[in-house]
Amino acid sequence: MTTTVTGLDGLKSLIGKDLGHSEWLEITQERVNTFADATGDHQWIHVDVERAKTGPFGAPIAHGYLTLSLVIPLFSGLLTVDGITMGVNYGLEKVRFPSPVKVGARIRLAARVVSVEDVAGNGVQSTFDFTVEVEGSDKPACVARPVYRHYA
Repeated sequence: MTTTVTGLDGLKSLIGKDLGHSEWLEITQERVNTFADATGDHQWIHVDVERAKTGPFGAPIAHGYLTLSLVIPLFSGLLTVDGITMGVNYGLEKVRFPSPVKVGARIRLAARVVSVEDVAGNGVQSTFDFTVEVEGSDKPACVARPVYRHYA
C-alpha cells in the first residue's frame, strides 16, 4: 500500500514511520542478462546458467547492484510525495548484500523513514532504512540507507 503525503511538512510527519512492504518482484534470468549487458558485468555466476548450477549457490544469482537498483521501482510503490517540484536520489550512507538472490526468487522492499532535515534551497534531506527481503528466506538480500532530497 502506498503512503501519500503532501509537501515537505507531509514528509516530515513520517519520521520514524514504517512504510510497510512493496509488492513482490520476481528476478528473471532475462532481467539479470539485461543488467549484465548494461553494466558489462558478465561474470558466469550471473549469466552462465549451466555453470552456475554447479557453483556455490546452485543457480545463477542476481548482481548485487541489480538488487540495489530495483529498490527504485519498489520504493515508488511505497511512498508518493505530492506538492513538490523535484525529488532526487542524493546517495547512500551504507549498503550491504548479506545473501544472494537466485534467479527465480521473488524480492520485496521494506522501508522506514529515519530522518527528514531541512536543507538549503527550500528542501529536505530524507534518510530511509531499506531492506530487500527474499521470499522464504530469513536473511535479507540487501540492506541500505539511502538519502533523498525533495524540494518545494
